[in-house]
Amino acid sequence: MVFRPQLAPERLRTFVTLADEVGLDDVWLWEDCFLEGGMTASTAALAWTGSVRLGLGLMPVPFRNPALAAMEIATLARLFPGRFVPAAGHGVLEWMDQVGARAASPMTLLREWVTAVRALLAGETVTTSGSYVRLSDVALDWPPEVMPPLLVGARGPRTIALAGECADGMVLDAGNTPDTVRSAVAQAAAPGPHEVVAYLPAGASAAPIEAEQAALGRPSENAIAAGSPAEVAAVVRRFADAGATTVVLQPAASDLSIEPFLSLAAEVRSALRG
Repeated sequence: MVFRPQLAPERLRTFVTLADEVGLDDVWLWEDCFLEGGMTASTAALAWTGSVRLGLGLMPVPFRNPALAAMEIATLARLFPGRFVPAAGHGVLEWMDQVGARAASPMTLLREWVTAVRALLAGETVTTSGSYVRLSDVALDWPPEVMPPLLVGARGPRTIALAGECADGMVLDAGNTPDTVRSAVAQAAAPGPHEVVAYLPAGASAAPIEAEQAALGRPSENAIAAGSPAEVAAVVRRFADAGATTVVLQPAASDLSIEPFLSLAAEVRSALRG
């Protein structure tokens, strides 16, 4: 499930330790402007837990020099092998405008950034002179011993295709349905193993989820999971059957009670495993 950044940073420890205790597989964090720093929160969450995998979806690439991003990712991958999954994306363009970081060609920047960061994490010495990414004989002194997957946040067909070509997987935001997930997997046409993370608005009650999706201009039909653990699990199965390898339950921003939602998520997981 996702720790939404509308929750204060000081609530993260309770959230992730409870998630670890009830046996959830993943906790996912966001790096939305101007809420909580993703790398900082990821480091703390990993240190506070023992088994849960921590996903960061998404890092906005205009914010981060690729060499620095690779250093940060590699450090976490060495400290917590196999437990950190970074994901990168264009960033919300209006926010990138606010901080003077908007790229004229977000697609070009993302392609250059992902290519360079993956090469650095693989232990390569990278020299490149692109439109945005310029590195000269850069290599990590401490590349990860266990290579972390680098995912791309994807929505439109061009970014989905880029994720299939250049990344180890993709993150699909809330508002997708099993049909759109299936379509995205086909569009990505990844040549090898490819993680497909899908956020799924979920909760015991449909009303707050539907209200949030309506405010965002997204249809809720076939795009949310609400009700009992068995009912939510049935929707998760439909997303998995469509090609999602990781389904991240996402509470509504107006309904952020930690313990009830964690309990629901744990019961959904048990239903799926059973």
